[in-house]
Amino acid sequence: MGKKRPKSTMGSLVELVAIVLVALGLALGIQAFIVKPYRIPSGSMEPTLAIGQRVLVNRLGMDFGKPHVGEVAVFHPPEGAAQERCGIGLHITPGGAVCAQPVPKEDTGTNFIKRIVAGPGDTIKVIEGHVIRNGVGEKDSYIRPCPGVSECNFRTPVKVPAGHWFMMGDNRGESDDSRYWGPVPTSWIIGEAIATYWPPDRIGIF
Repeated sequence: MGKKRPKSTMGSLVELVAIVLVALGLALGIQAFIVKPYRIPSGSMEPTLAIGQRVLVNRLGMDFGKPHVGEVAVFHPPEGAAQERCGIGLHITPGGAVCAQPVPKEDTGTNFIKRIVAGPGDTIKVIEGHVIRNGVGEKDSYIRPCPGVSECNFRTPVKVPAGHWFMMGDNRGESDDSRYWGPVPTSWIIGEAIATYWPPDRIGIF
């Protein structure tokens, strides 16, 4: 048998570049289509998620199933959510009814993270920060209570439209959510938060 010829420096360099490109492509593909990291930008999900905490979002689940009540999800809000615009053209006032219909256009440049508290066909109202869905109180040991706060009371029941999901922050007194700009369509949901990986003392799964 003849001796094995050593690889040329150029051949080794090409191989290394190819390996790096493949690894980078796989990493980008995983982030784009399967799991994506997300940083918590505000205190609206406290005490569950703190400002600056980082979570992993499962994007694949949206292709094989549907959202469910209780999950924490990342999604695109409706256009005008920052201005608390309700799609039915009403100014939402605490004590009355939540917004029943969003502006029909999503804000694709913005990501929100909230908890799904009601789904298509559910009837919802909010009392002292507690969601009453179809007449039954939410099992909500994860929320930050807000007794006596006007923003935590919407006593007039509203029905969630077909194909829509009602989103609320766990920090019920300090969350800009579906109460003001309405439930969001399934197609606007990016994925479910499945784990938190930073800071180290809060590593865990949902």
